[in-house]
This record gives sequence, structure tokens and C-alpha cells, in this order.
Amino acid sequence: QKHAQQLVEAGHAYYCFCSSERLDHVREMQIAHKLPPAYDKHCRNLSAAQVAEMHATQPTSVIRMKVPNEGEITFSDIIRGSVTFSYKVVDDQVLLKSDGFPTYHLAVVVDDHYMNISHVIRGEEWLSSTPKHILLYQYFGWTPPAFAHLPLLLNSDRSKLSKRQGDVAVEDYKNKGYLPEALVNFIAFLGWNPGDTREFFTIDELIAEFSLTCVGKAGAVFNVEKLDWLNSQYLQRMPAASLVERVKPLLVAHGLEPRSDAYVAQVIDILKERVIVLPDFVAGGSYFFSAPTTFNPELVAKLWKPTSSAHLTDLMYILEKLQQQTATTIEEALRAYAQEKNLSMGAIIQPLRLALSNSGQGPSVYLIIALIGVREAQARCQRAMEKLA
Repeated sequence: QKHAQQLVEAGHAYYCFCSSERLDHVREMQIAHKLPPAYDKHCRNLSAAQVAEMHATQPTSVIRMKVPNEGEITFSDIIRGSVTFSYKVVDDQVLLKSDGFPTYHLAVVVDDHYMNISHVIRGEEWLSSTPKHILLYQYFGWTPPAFAHLPLLLNSDRSKLSKRQGDVAVEDYKNKGYLPEALVNFIAFLGWNPGDTREFFTIDELIAEFSLTCVGKAGAVFNVEKLDWLNSQYLQRMPAASLVERVKPLLVAHGLEPRSDAYVAQVIDILKERVIVLPDFVAGGSYFFSAPTTFNPELVAKLWKPTSSAHLTDLMYILEKLQQQTATTIEEALRAYAQEKNLSMGAIIQPLRLALSNSGQGPSVYLIIALIGVREAQARCQRAMEKLA
């Protein structure tokens, strides 16, 4: 209020007593004549006596800034260079509302000045408001901060990113299991690039290399497919041990027993080339922590054959006799059995995978057996044979 009054006393702002009905009428007339809606400056030239009289008879008023009637204003934008607006397209903005509260335009300038803000970095939709803010800095005799108006984030159809078409909050992506490192890396590349072919940046690298002068003017498409790829790459590159504490709460939330950290790390190592977001470790690997109790009928019809029970009985006996039960020795034993019985590997791998995981795809069954253990594999095969034979 103090600064608004200061502007009035200096002749840079004025009291406006127009009713909302009058303003609506003016706006309707302007639209009817295909003119841009703006205040018609009806109260701009009231004398001091007229203002005093209006205050005495009308309890409410607003304070509007007084924009020059002629000329133009030019300012420098870090991203867009020199930007010029004609004063004719800058409205006499309300600065102080009738309830005594400031509008954004006054509040942001006063607040930024007293907080010693050096840079105002915001979306390009605020570019048209910048002349008003520059004028206010000039009216107050303050040095304005540097301005940078970022390009909009766009949906794939190049419409403005909005909740109607997708998630727009950081929390949404966190809850979906995207890594903070990947999301920050991805967002940094929306409108900016380092000038070379690098795509992976740590926070420290971004701090060292990011520059507003390298941000483009065109809107940046928020490509979720690219975010998925980048997140999957981060998951693949991260040591399994560093992902354990991020995956364990997800397992517990789904009623799965994480067992030891070392075991969870082994599961992560097996699965991380197949996942996109953190919950995929649970969705695609729950069978590492809990044996399947039911089997997908469609998969059964496709993968389980009349001879499957006999083959699994033979395989479990063979594997139990192995001196070393590693993925390599298990694979060698299964291949030797297939060759002996003149079977394709699919004839034994498919029903075995179904019995172990109730799935038709996934990591190597040799790795699965080696990790869950031959005894557990035997128990699962037995359960499958009882249910499916």
C-alpha cells in the first residue's frame, strides 16, 4: 500500500473508481469492435479535486499504473535478446485492488527488489507482463533484475503441457518410480543442450555446464517415451546395491518379503535391463520373493503340454544331482537333457518358466533357478504339476 501510494503521488499511478458493470460493458464493446480488451483510461485524468470528491461519495477504488500513451519500451531477455513492446498494447494494470491487497504485478516487483532477486526466470507466457514490471522498476528508481523467459513445455501434439493430458507435478513422476536423477537430467534437456552428443549429466555436471544463453526459444515437447528410455538407462547404469533401499519399500508395500539386501541386489541385477521405472522390479520380479499359486490360463494353454510334467520331473532330478548349482551348470544340464531326449529347448524352457514364475517371458530360467535355489524350483515345479497335470 505504501508503494502504491508513492506511485500515485509521483504521478505514475492513479485512482480508478469504475464499477465492475462499467468495465464489463467497455470490454463487451471492445470485443464487438474487434479491439483487444483493455481499460479505456476513463479515470486516468481526474483532477485531485475530482479524486477527493469521488473518495467522499464512493467507498471503493483501485489504483492503476499509468502507462505512457505513446512510444515503446525495450528490454533485454537472456533467452530472446532485445524485446520491444509498444505502449499501446500495455494496459493500465490494476496494482492495488479495492480490498487493499496488491495484484501480482505490484507485489512481485516490490518483493523481488527487497529480496535482492538477481534473475527472474519464468515461462514465456509472462513475457507480455514484463513491460509493466520494467516500468514499475523505472518508476521506483530501482535497477531491474535480469529476465529470462523459458519456452513452454508442450504435449506431443504441441499443445501446452496440462493436467488434462498428463502428469505435470514432480510428485506424480516420483510416485510412478522415476529416479530423481533421471527426471532432472531429462528436464534440463527440455529447451537446452550442451552443444554436443552427451545425454547423461549428473547434478554437478549440470551445475557446471548449464547456461540460460543456450536455452532455445521454441517450445519443448515433453516426450514421455524419451523419459522412459532415460530412466531405464539410469537404472541399468546404477549399481544394484544403490537401488536396494529404493526397491525394498515397494516390495514390502506389495506384501513381499525382501529377504536380505544381498538377495534384493541380485534380483535387481537380473532385472534391471528389463525395467523402466522402479515399480517394474516388483511387477516383473515378484516371483523371486513369492512362489506363484495360480497360473494364467492363456499361458497354460500355450506353454503347458501333455509331456511337460514328465520333463519337469526328470529335470528336477538332474538338477538336484549337480555338484555346483550355478546358472552355467544348470544351463548345461538342461541342454544335455534336451539333446538326449531330442527336444527343442523351448519344449522344456517354456513349461519350466511357467512353473517358476507364471510368466511367458523374463530373464533366463537358469538365472532364476540359481537364485531361488534348486529346492525352491523343485517345490514350484511340483505345485505346477499338481495344478496343471
